[in-house]
Amino acid sequence: MDRRQRQGAKAGGAVVAGVVVCGCLGAAGCSGEGAAAQDVRSVDAVAALHGAADRLVAAGSSKARTAMEMASGGTRVTIRGEGVYDFRERLGRLKVLLPQDPAGASGHRPITELLTPGALFMKNRGAGVPDDKWVRVETSAVSDGNLVTGGATDPYAAAEVLRGTRAARYMGRTEVAGTRVRHYRGTADLNRAAREASAGTKESLEAAAKGFATAEVPFDAYLDDEGRIRKVRHRFSFVNGERKGTVAVASTTLLYDFGAPVRVRLPGDEDIFAGRIAEGPGGEN
Repeated sequence: MDRRQRQGAKAGGAVVAGVVVCGCLGAAGCSGEGAAAQDVRSVDAVAALHGAADRLVAAGSSKARTAMEMASGGTRVTIRGEGVYDFRERLGRLKVLLPQDPAGASGHRPITELLTPGALFMKNRGAGVPDDKWVRVETSAVSDGNLVTGGATDPYAAAEVLRGTRAARYMGRTEVAGTRVRHYRGTADLNRAAREASAGTKESLEAAAKGFATAEVPFDAYLDDEGRIRKVRHRFSFVNGERKGTVAVASTTLLYDFGAPVRVRLPGDEDIFAGRIAEGPGGEN
């Protein structure tokens, strides 16, 4: 009898111990499993973001919409663009719309931009440039690496910034333009992104790392189930040399209709404006 009682007590103790362990695992608080799971999710998030640019190359091409919001001294403007991009050839074409003036009139013709590795071509760039001429800008020669200057961030450069992700969190599931996506929030380092970037983007990101007020770039990225970027929003900060203040820039890139045809014809030397233009974020003189 005593033996059976002792066996029953041992069995009952095992059951109680099992319930406590299960309760701790469910609450993710007793054994550190919750912290470990969070660490795993963070590692998975960083890995997904590091590979996002490669997934775009695998997709081939897409249509794109861009929006660049600038805020300085209480003034906020938004520049919008729309076009197509070939991620394998690193060629794109955008039509960029400048904001209206304070009176409500546009007064600006759309700027046509051709995006290539290491260079940006712009038509209808501004005063002093003939209508039939293109302006060519070496992206590594401008202080922001053309992440801001053209009024739109090159979609592939936007993806390659994510190669510099140091920390990121998975924020959950949501939708972008009707597509189910995973939302990640984190911070990328432009120096690290430049080291990991492909040729053509590397020099531009190196210039941005030196030219921005900080090399740290907070972002929100939305990836579909194939790991492709559907939407990414970066927050850049640079110093305005004329006003001695810091300008905050939020650049948003939306990608959709993957596999869309892309035809980009680059201008010849005779079509390029040989004069000098002033550098200015968002295409300003």
